[in-house]
Amino acid sequence: MTIENPVSKQSIFSVIKQYIKQDILPVLTDLRLAIALLLAIAIFSVSGTVIEQGQSLNFYRTNYPENPALFGFLSWRVILTLGLDHVYRTWWFLALLILFGTTITACTFTRQLPALKAARLWKFYDQPRQFQKLALSAEFNLETTQESSVASIPTLTQLLQKRRYKIFQETENIVYARKGIIGRIGPIIVHIGIVAILLGSIWGAMTGFVAQEMVTSGDTFQIKNIIDAGPWAATQITQDWSTKVNRFWIDYASSGAIDQFYSDLSVLDNQGKEVERKTIFVNQPLRYHGVTLYQTDWGISAVRVRVNQSPIFQLPMAQLQTNNNGRIWGTWIPTKPDLSAGVSLIAKDLQGMVLVYDSAGKLVDTIRTGMSTEINGLTLKVIDLIGSTGLQIKSDPGIPIVYSGFALLMLGVVMSYFSHSQIWVLQKDGRLYVGAKTNRAQVAFEQEVLGILDQLFPANSSSPA
Repeated sequence: MTIENPVSKQSIFSVIKQYIKQDILPVLTDLRLAIALLLAIAIFSVSGTVIEQGQSLNFYRTNYPENPALFGFLSWRVILTLGLDHVYRTWWFLALLILFGTTITACTFTRQLPALKAARLWKFYDQPRQFQKLALSAEFNLETTQESSVASIPTLTQLLQKRRYKIFQETENIVYARKGIIGRIGPIIVHIGIVAILLGSIWGAMTGFVAQEMVTSGDTFQIKNIIDAGPWAATQITQDWSTKVNRFWIDYASSGAIDQFYSDLSVLDNQGKEVERKTIFVNQPLRYHGVTLYQTDWGISAVRVRVNQSPIFQLPMAQLQTNNNGRIWGTWIPTKPDLSAGVSLIAKDLQGMVLVYDSAGKLVDTIRTGMSTEINGLTLKVIDLIGSTGLQIKSDPGIPIVYSGFALLMLGVVMSYFSHSQIWVLQKDGRLYVGAKTNRAQVAFEQEVLGILDQLFPANSSSPA
């Protein structure tokens, strides 16, 4: 024996639909909620700009100590607990974006689309009392009009068409005209643009990554040093290509300061064939397959030297600690086979100046690349300084979506400036009724309507009621 459930699936769906319509939609479409969400998103976006993102634990401990805490509460522990070191990937920030997008979408379907649908429907006024509801209306007695041939609906229709009104005529005595329907579409395009920006931001946060590489001039590398990545970024990080630094060099000003530094980069496929090449510098990156390589830093990676008539040795140079008193690089060269004695080479840039110190820390000589010096009975020649380029590598697949959203947003804003203007005309019992309304630019619209009526009824030829 089968007992039917008294509550059918259809009734359950009806209850859920009714609950969403009566309880949830009014909350989602509340303008106050949308403003509050927008302010929250703006505040946390600013915090993500002010607070450095994706740095190490030591960085936050050094710059945001607990005692004294910044503003009395902002310490490294608060930053890490709330996720302010990666704001744009936290669950609560993504939840704000999703909720704001939901409110925009709900408003579009419950308000903007019905308003557009209503605006597209033409409606006629066939009773004089209907004109009394309009903010702008006029009534003319055609029986007293001296030029009745001019004051006619066909003439009025021609005047409206010249001003780009679309005419709808039920009978020869009833007319409805409108223009600027694009102004009703504009807010919908704005909402679509905002939702696209939110979707692009979420997609970029989940699939993008940031890496940093310090590469010696002449070396080839693949992206390895990932400092920040979204949970779905694995497909973006996986590469079937590599990058070769053909050459790195620095241009110096006459004062000795750095003017600009450059990297000549080649993108190589799996077979080592060059598929892209570009010289990058600050604000001029290389883009390939959605990955952007920026020139951000530089260093000295090695020095090439010769001792007496030996082969040329390439020795690595390390950056030395200076307590924020500038950047210098150094290396040590043995001058005895048992490594019991040697000299230190110090350089601060790639202009070729090298300082030579003995084992006691005394400055022995200052030479330039290509020059030699006598040390402990040996001839030491500095052949060249080899630079290294610092590259920041980013991938954000959401950027095209965000840019498209901004384009739609700008287009929608421009479209929204068009006024949706409507004019009704009725000729009945020897009288002509004209009514009009618009949603913006009221004064300009009134002047337009008065201009039309002045052309329809020349001066002193009509008696408006």
